[in-house]
Amino acid sequence: MSNFVANYAAAQNSSPVAPLQEVTPLKPSAKKSSKPVSVNGIAVVVGDEAITNLELNDRINTIERGLRAQGTTPPDRSEIQKQVLERMITDRLQIQLAKEQGMRVDDVMLDRSLQRMAESNKMTLQELRNQVEREGTPFAQFREDIRDEILMQRVREREVDSKIQVSELEIDNFLAAEAIAPNKNQEYNLGHIMVRIPENASAEVIAQRQARAQEVFKRMRIGEDFAKLAATYSDSVEAMKGGEVGYREQDKIPPLFMEAVNKIPFVGGFTEIIRSPNGFHILKLLGKRDAAPVVDLAGTQSNVRHILMRPSQMMTAAQVKATLAELKSKIMNKTATFEELAKTNSIDTSAAKGGELGWVYPGDTSPEFEAAMNKLAINEVSDPVETQLGFHIIQVTERKQTEDSIEKKRSKARQAVRARKSDEAVQSWLRQLRDRGYVEFRTENK
Repeated sequence: MSNFVANYAAAQNSSPVAPLQEVTPLKPSAKKSSKPVSVNGIAVVVGDEAITNLELNDRINTIERGLRAQGTTPPDRSEIQKQVLERMITDRLQIQLAKEQGMRVDDVMLDRSLQRMAESNKMTLQELRNQVEREGTPFAQFREDIRDEILMQRVREREVDSKIQVSELEIDNFLAAEAIAPNKNQEYNLGHIMVRIPENASAEVIAQRQARAQEVFKRMRIGEDFAKLAATYSDSVEAMKGGEVGYREQDKIPPLFMEAVNKIPFVGGFTEIIRSPNGFHILKLLGKRDAAPVVDLAGTQSNVRHILMRPSQMMTAAQVKATLAELKSKIMNKTATFEELAKTNSIDTSAAKGGELGWVYPGDTSPEFEAAMNKLAINEVSDPVETQLGFHIIQVTERKQTEDSIEKKRSKARQAVRARKSDEAVQSWLRQLRDRGYVEFRTENK
């Protein structure tokens, strides 16, 4: 896996508290592997697939190259092998679930993602390819790694983000806290080490994990390298890149962490051990800067509704698109109303309201949805549009220009609260996915 893939993954799931999963015992009812693999031995069987020792070693080699590139001496391979293998297991379970739900990333979508990746790195696609291959990753493998990352992002959005609700009281509380928060215009680059506490852990296990965190803290206090300690001890998603989370706005950092960060007296300092429901954390302040100013311009609101369908084992993506095209035809020919068809066909929670999403601001929906919505004339129905949630047909019934700064502020607060809740919900979902999954460690890797 290339460093570009690692960066892409971090950008998609940048929560500073999302952990790797603990090894769980095998379940008696789990199914057994049906795909024999003989390449260099099997490290672990996940569902009906195998992760080979060769794949594991390749991933560790990539991580070691990345750490050296940022000036960090990698820990001994034995110290990071379990962490890397657990990450690979969790990734594989997400990809398997995505495929079971009929999700696919076709070559057209993949090529668009690679083009955006190249542009964000100020490269041409050929320059990106050259860089990836200089790092030692065949470009064909790099493409498949990115395809997997997109699948994992889409299944997380479907299984977690689409189910998150934000109440008006939560928005009120967020705005009240923001009004009195210090350093509101600051962004922070944090380093993060987390020692995770397994679910339903005994007092003995909690004490063992706390002792591990205290060992890390002791070694930090005598000046040992933070990045190496993160790679050696941390269970967080940033562990294998030295613990660096990257710059985040204050409202994207959990309040528990922000309270501790505000007590760090200087860049390069670190917090005491922080206890959260997920484990023990130590944060290091790697950098601080002024946030880019936000210009509050009047925006266009759209009153929009949609019908959402998604592929499954019973219906391919092509069949879903054909069905939605047929529904559009019925609406345009006035043989059925949008509301009727949404109630009987849409799988979204808005179906009961005839597909109504209500008034939305720019940024309230996914980029693909918003781009299609903005091209529509009033009452025009879109062709099928693909997003992370599936395929939609969209109709805008009204538009208006607004300068309602209070409503816009609440809309932005809703997005920030949703992002925080998503961080927590993704962690819980990943733990459940890991616990449910069939995972068989081979003898030499137990």
